[in-house]
Amino acid sequence: MTAMPDMPAMQSPATLMPVGPGPDARRVATLVRPGEGPPVVWLGGFRSDMRATKAEALDAWAAARGRAFVRLDYGGHGESDGDFAAFTISDWLADAQAVIARHAPQRPILVGSSMGGWIALLAARQVRPAGLVLIAPATDFTEALMWERFPEEIRRQVMEAGVWHRDSPYSPEPTPVTRALIEDGRRHLLLGGPIDPGCPVHILQGMADPDVPWSHAMRLVERLPARDVVVTLIKDGDHRLSDPASLARLIAAVEGIA
Repeated sequence: MTAMPDMPAMQSPATLMPVGPGPDARRVATLVRPGEGPPVVWLGGFRSDMRATKAEALDAWAAARGRAFVRLDYGGHGESDGDFAAFTISDWLADAQAVIARHAPQRPILVGSSMGGWIALLAARQVRPAGLVLIAPATDFTEALMWERFPEEIRRQVMEAGVWHRDSPYSPEPTPVTRALIEDGRRHLLLGGPIDPGCPVHILQGMADPDVPWSHAMRLVERLPARDVVVTLIKDGDHRLSDPASLARLIAAVEGIA
């Protein structure tokens, strides 16, 4: 298994990139490491940010290998502009597409974590990636992992009040789940039919993940082509998969495509 490189000692300042038309453009924070090879693009999870552990580990790997590495904070996330509750899947997909078009115009390797796995699959329809590495991919999560699991009283609150605040083990503040998020998510559902990103896919999934069950990842696998799809199941792995062994598996998966 590939050894995990040491983390960088200092953090680089982010660049704010305008996304959207004219005066309505929002500023999306990006970090771009120049280098060789197909650029690796990090697509983070729901309410995560581009300086999280897995992204930092990949950045350290890219620095050590001289590889190009691109990461971003979606609107309302991390260092980007905006109120989180004001955004939807369409907005975050647009952010990813704009950053990829500007900083990774050749066929990139898209690495998507949780929601970022869904974003990566959606973006693949436009950018034709060289490969996908998906960590606990939360494909269709607004419907399959939220709405379908909500009891009737929570569904009613979302529809009537426009928002329900959900406690999160990953944040001290509750996560707003908006009606706009749920309704917009339905525009991007993928699991109802075949999914062919046209490139190799490697999925890393913890079997002890309470947020994206491994059975959900298998639903995605069933929709992917029979060729060039690898699944690594970590029996005691949680949702984060940020321990040293999991980070080494992540880097090995990227190197296996690169």
